[in-house]
Amino acid sequence: MNLNQVHTVYFIGIGGIGMSALARYFNSKAISVFGYDLTSTALTQEMESNGMIISYLDDVFVIPDNIKQDKENTLVIYTPAIPESSEMFNYFKENGFALMKRAEVLGMITKSFKTIAVAGTHGKTTTSSMIAVVMEKSKLKCNAFLGGILTNYNSNIVLDSSSDWVVVEADEYDRSFLTLVPNIAVVTSTDADHLDIYGDSDSLNKSFQDFVNKVNLSGKVFLQEEVSLKFKNKEKYSLNNENSNYYTKNITVDNGNFMFDAVTPKGVIKSIKLGISGLHNIENAMATIAVCQEIGLEDKEIKKGLEEYKGVKRRFEYQIKQSDLIFIDDYAHHPTEIKALVSSVKELYPAKKITGIFQPHLFSRTKDFADDFAIELSQLDEVIVLDVYAARELPMNGVDAEFLLNKVTSSNKRKETKETVIGSLDRNKLEVLLTIGAGDINTLVAPIREKLIQQ
Repeated sequence: MNLNQVHTVYFIGIGGIGMSALARYFNSKAISVFGYDLTSTALTQEMESNGMIISYLDDVFVIPDNIKQDKENTLVIYTPAIPESSEMFNYFKENGFALMKRAEVLGMITKSFKTIAVAGTHGKTTTSSMIAVVMEKSKLKCNAFLGGILTNYNSNIVLDSSSDWVVVEADEYDRSFLTLVPNIAVVTSTDADHLDIYGDSDSLNKSFQDFVNKVNLSGKVFLQEEVSLKFKNKEKYSLNNENSNYYTKNITVDNGNFMFDAVTPKGVIKSIKLGISGLHNIENAMATIAVCQEIGLEDKEIKKGLEEYKGVKRRFEYQIKQSDLIFIDDYAHHPTEIKALVSSVKELYPAKKITGIFQPHLFSRTKDFADDFAIELSQLDEVIVLDVYAARELPMNGVDAEFLLNKVTSSNKRKETKETVIGSLDRNKLEVLLTIGAGDINTLVAPIREKLIQQ
């Protein structure tokens, strides 16, 4: 289908972070946007306020008649997370509508741009959004499709008609990133994940190699130091490995913010102040610096953008930052991400007790990485585990919060539910509180913050 001929787009799963970015894109083009999602959220409500029509019932009868009668000019975009039993999906499929996955449409849109694609099992959302902010604040400007809500713009999309660049978060789930043909690619990590899709780490690594193989032969690939992928024109970045092409020196902490020098093939950029916390985010900043130098940005533009970058919602996001209490919310849902989160918090607040509330995401991921989750959660001073967030999966026998908690070695550990956890928190016993997970634990953040502020 030619996207220029589309009059109406119907999204099945419109509330997803990647789907909503596409919906906002089409809405900005004055194309009629309709959609379905399972539940109403702050994101879908905002989209409705912008003129998009969204229903929350998987029923053919809620599809407007004018869409049913105009399939030639209607594009239906769906997320792979939608079950095959979906009534809407099957209606559109059986009645000959043009059906495309989100990734396919994103690939079509980005073909008309010079594309910077950021992939990795973790770190891709922050890195892609960081690149987007630095570019948008520079002379080049950019467009961007992101996997999180960018605090600088309160959106997961950046649109700038003056720029021929687009920054894309390249998602490995369901091999979605293979629809992209980047000019520049970043791979932040290839740690095992999504084994429900790939089966084993070898298949996952092959998919990342396939992604890198899609990069324009005259393009450039930047790899985190531990990532081993083949490409003719590639360079490595790291936190502080001097064998990398890009690395840091002289990292210091100033009032909860990191300062550092960046060593690059073009010289040293001194006294960079990063607008967000987290040692892992300094490494993400090194990837950003590598990309931005490659496309010709000046050091002063890079420094300005990094300092003004405010982060992504639910990525090391401060909810309370007081001398007597710190509350940070983070999307971490993989053992490596939890390790990065906890180590950064310990670096910033070495003398404080750290309490973590963790909601496991997916039964398969909890089972596959149970021992690794337990190791990282055991680094906390107090561990609270909630029930597993099932998402697209059915329960697995024996895989639950107790299964994970039994592996945690901390003596101060307990299970709570979403309904009981807030009442179990006593501000007088909290010093640093972390809410951790990719499920619906985010719905607890505002009530927890309110309770703690009022106490």
